[in-house]
Amino acid sequence: MPATSQIPRAPFELVPPDAVDKAVRVFHRDGFVAIENGLSATQLERARQGAQRVIDEQTAAIPLDKANRGHARYSFGAQHHHPEWTQLIEIPHLLAILQAIFGSDGFHCSGAGGDYSLPGARMQALHSDMGDCLNDPDGRVTIFDLPTPFIVINFPMVDFRRQNGATRFVPCTHRTRLRPPALQDEPQWMQESIVEVPAGTALVRDVRCWHGGTANDSQQTRAMTSVGYYAPWFHRPGGPLEPMPRQLYDTLGARGQFMCRSLLEV
Repeated sequence: MPATSQIPRAPFELVPPDAVDKAVRVFHRDGFVAIENGLSATQLERARQGAQRVIDEQTAAIPLDKANRGHARYSFGAQHHHPEWTQLIEIPHLLAILQAIFGSDGFHCSGAGGDYSLPGARMQALHSDMGDCLNDPDGRVTIFDLPTPFIVINFPMVDFRRQNGATRFVPCTHRTRLRPPALQDEPQWMQESIVEVPAGTALVRDVRCWHGGTANDSQQTRAMTSVGYYAPWFHRPGGPLEPMPRQLYDTLGARGQFMCRSLLEV
């Protein structure tokens, strides 16, 4: 990791969706990049409606103190069997950025989901969404030594602000073998590395990059939908937790169907 004085601080730059080369540079440097206008107004509204429906269903069934990511903090779980999430999979300007990052158009979709925090959610510890799966007995190579294996694109459903529990990302942590500090040991600059961006922004991130939710001190639900993509050379074992129905698969274009072939309901 670079010295803290070399790590960029919030506010993080929004990169135009057609600035592919710049998006790739920022992504490889920081482990994530924020793409402005990732979703159209129509796509955002549709995603919001789907997210709110699932939030209502989940929170009616699961009390705040039983939420699966800590008090008042929930994961959506797999949602690519719903059209509001399927629409997010093959957005052309985002696929162009992914293709440039991976250096190939052979990447595939791992599924769609996201998370949300309700008012009263507390600070979440920093974490990486991927541990070392190589298990090299000599310790010479870990997953953190390799190019990006797995990208998730997060889509804020509301304007991300520090008051409503916006996610913090720690730049330049996607290629380190170090592990994130415990919450009580986290330096102040990491706690303040909060990405404040408008709703509909596309947060393209290497899942190894350290990140964590912040306290939701507002009266607003902070929801974030997502889609994941595996590099052409990477795949996690096991099938999808939730298959994609054939009728949704058939709404995808040729590229979307290629990417989602492993998700298809048999």
